[in-house]
Amino acid sequence: MAVKYKIYQSNRKDAFNGKWYARAVHEGTVTTDDLADIMQDNCTVKRSDILAVISELVDAMTTQLQNSMKVKIDRFGTFKLGISTSPADTAKDFSAGSNIKNIHVLFLPEVKIDAKGNRMQTFISGAKVQEATPYDIDKEDGTEEGV
Repeated sequence: MAVKYKIYQSNRKDAFNGKWYARAVHEGTVTTDDLADIMQDNCTVKRSDILAVISELVDAMTTQLQNSMKVKIDRFGTFKLGISTSPADTAKDFSAGSNIKNIHVLFLPEVKIDAKGNRMQTFISGAKVQEATPYDIDKEDGTEEGV
C-alpha cells in the first residue's frame, strides 16, 4: 500500500511558475457502509451497530461543534469550527452579518511522540508514497503528452 501521486507543473504567476510538484491522487471513495463492512470483518461488532454508532457520532459532534466546543476523539484527532471573515476598518464597524463569510470544519489528526521525541500524526505513521500509473507527463522534456 502506498499514497499515490502525480506530478504537475505550476502555472502560477509568481517565482514558482514552471516548477514541478507532486499532488496526491485519490483512486476512489470508501463510504461509511464500506467501512462498516471492513470493521465488522475485523471485530465482533455487527455492521448495523457500527452504522448506528457512526450516525449518532455525527449528530453528537454537530451539536457540540455548533456549541463552540472542540471534539477530540482519542487516537483519531480533534475537530473544531473555524470562521472566515473580511476585515472591518474599526471594531465598531465589524458585524457578523457583513464580515463573517463562512464557517468551516478544521481537523487536526492526533499526534503521537515516540521514545526519540519524534512527532507523528495519526493516519500517516508508516505511510509510503508511489507515483501513480502513467499519465500525461513526459518527464524527458517536461511537457504534457499530446499537447
